[in-house]
Amino acid sequence: MTKATDVIQGTLDLLILKALALNPMHGWGISDHISQMSGGAFKIGQGSMYPALHRFENRGWVISYWRQTPNNRIARLYELTPGGRHALETEIAVWRSYTSAMDMVIQAR
Repeated sequence: MTKATDVIQGTLDLLILKALALNPMHGWGISDHISQMSGGAFKIGQGSMYPALHRFENRGWVISYWRQTPNNRIARLYELTPGGRHALETEIAVWRSYTSAMDMVIQAR
């Protein structure tokens, strides 16, 4: 069983953008999908999720709209825009650069 981990500062955007790159989702669905993708290691609370989604809307990275879910509930779905896909590519590049630098530090003798 994997222990839930705090999300490292600066990685929240990458996690949310990646989840939305797969399918439009509502906030709870994004959180659940991130948990599933990470094997339960990352749990994103609603207090972090919704401010990030509002920030993404302001930046033009996502659009949102109301839809009925398969459970017959009305939910606000978030969908990645082309600008959001570009932001995801940038976030991935930054993350890979960061982890590469960390690997160099760890392996230093």
